Amino acid sequence: MTAMLPPAILFDLDDTIIAAGERPAVLLEVASEFADRLGPHAPTHVADRMESAMTDFWSDPERHKAARFGLAAARRGVAVQVFTTELGLGAGDAMVFADRFSEIRERMTEMFPGARETLEAIRARGVRMALVTNGDGTTQRAKIERFTLAGLFDHIQIEGENGFGKPEERAYLHAMQALDVRADQTWMVGDNLEWEVAAPQRLGIFAIWHDPRGQGLPSGSPIRPDRIIRRLSELLDA
Repeated sequence: MTAMLPPAILFDLDDTIIAAGERPAVLLEVASEFADRLGPHAPTHVADRMESAMTDFWSDPERHKAARFGLAAARRGVAVQVFTTELGLGAGDAMVFADRFSEIRERMTEMFPGARETLEAIRARGVRMALVTNGDGTTQRAKIERFTLAGLFDHIQIEGENGFGKPEERAYLHAMQALDVRADQTWMVGDNLEWEVAAPQRLGIFAIWHDPRGQGLPSGSPIRPDRIIRRLSELLDA
């Protein structure tokens, strides 16, 4: 059965429309390439330490906000910290490691299966759509151009170009104003429980959580999406 769609939908970009290479797998690939530079440490150990450090680094909201405007530098900083203080390895190798990680992860970035077709189908049904993404303008514009997404949206809103982003209220209000809709006429779709679920819900937006790996809500999470999907194509289902 064809789903009833709202007048407008706000979409996140990263991990909603496009997916980067899985971080643990990319870290292990890079560590394996660097095996002869890791001293006594096995690639699996280095990859595990880097994954733990990156998880900790990005878990802090303020640090996350600052670092996403200088992603390569942030990754270098994490790598230098791990290599020099935990592993007893050189800072130079750490920076090369981080840059190689960025290179491979970018190369592995691709659209989720069926994402383009879903966006095209939604647009064909007259739904107004906005792309609302955090990060610096250069990086996010490059992704939009790489995957030729601009023509699918009525409004594109990038944190680095506007000076504000999710989960600030004005990020959602500005997007809705651009689409000329109210909160009760709008859906938000994304993978971040705070940015694309909790914050939009506080404004009265219907919030849909994209859980592509089927991991389910974190244990004890107080956030309850209005709907959970694993594929964007589910938006077209009743």
